[in-house]
Amino acid sequence: MNRLLRSSLALLAAALLAATAQAQPAPAKKRAAAPAAPAAGPLYATRPEVLRAAEDIAARRDLDREWVRQAIGQARLLPQVQRLMTPAPRGTPKNWRVYRSRFIDPVRIRAGVRFWQEHRATLERAEREYGVPAEIIVGIIGVETIYGQQTGSFPVIDALATLAFDFPKAHPRAAERSAFFLGELEQLLSLSDRSGTDPHSWRGSFAGAMGLPQFMPSSWVRYAVDFDGDGRIDLFASAADAIGSVANYFKAFGWHTGMPATYPVAFAAQADMDTLLAPDILPSFSVESFTAKGAVLQGAALQHAGPLALVELQNGAEPPQYVAGTENFYVITRYNWSSYYAMAVLELGQEVKAAFER
Repeated sequence: MNRLLRSSLALLAAALLAATAQAQPAPAKKRAAAPAAPAAGPLYATRPEVLRAAEDIAARRDLDREWVRQAIGQARLLPQVQRLMTPAPRGTPKNWRVYRSRFIDPVRIRAGVRFWQEHRATLERAEREYGVPAEIIVGIIGVETIYGQQTGSFPVIDALATLAFDFPKAHPRAAERSAFFLGELEQLLSLSDRSGTDPHSWRGSFAGAMGLPQFMPSSWVRYAVDFDGDGRIDLFASAADAIGSVANYFKAFGWHTGMPATYPVAFAAQADMDTLLAPDILPSFSVESFTAKGAVLQGAALQHAGPLALVELQNGAEPPQYVAGTENFYVITRYNWSSYYAMAVLELGQEVKAAFER
């Protein structure tokens, strides 16, 4: 359908939104029934500044002006998205054991084994072509959506519009985050235009992530691949596309084939913890400088050729845990900027692999 024709039908499409469900990408196999859509606020068509922003997007992206105005104007503010994006109160302690228990459990491990059994050949092919271990890919998809069971029910255009134009002001980086989500909204519209998809048909997380691997629109555009060879990319229905796309994402961010993501670490009595923790998760120390500051490594870790980081995992009121993170650990955090997330991906993948190989 050309752009002018889409423009002329936009109002009718809004009125018949329920009838456009077939335009939504096919749901993943074995996906649980989606919960009801979140309560929505007013249409963004009532906001002149938003419609001016829509015109700017159309000009930047070479999209039909009226189509973009209608697409964004028919989006709605989602108060639930604002609440979910509001940061936790300062001083809230992090707890790795609690966080871990949300993702490494018998239900998710069993689902991971089934996924690995069903897609073994595809996982092996992805590992050969991209150099990313199957357990990392399995860990990502398991943490993100329980292998397609929970891909999200939020209208993505509503979520992105809410976060672009009404990001919670209490957030310390509200302006920066608003700009990020405005860019993601642009990417969603461009993706919808190129694929001939109704921009209101996409469903995903409260932050706008979509499909089995929960790709943001920009990641879908840059890293998603047609790994099943059917001529289209579908991260909702095609596990093969999801597997290949996750592997491609990690390769693009510099995954080192054969390199461990972490090593065990202990400490000498006079370890300089402040200096060791200062770079956070960014690998900054050679093995020599790492151990000179009181970190104790053993075995293969002493032969590691690249930089290391000291990763701290807090446990509430209990003592924290530590690992030495490599460049591959840092690559995992490019998927989600959290050391806790990266450790959950690693440990879920390891648990599923062990169960799969039994």
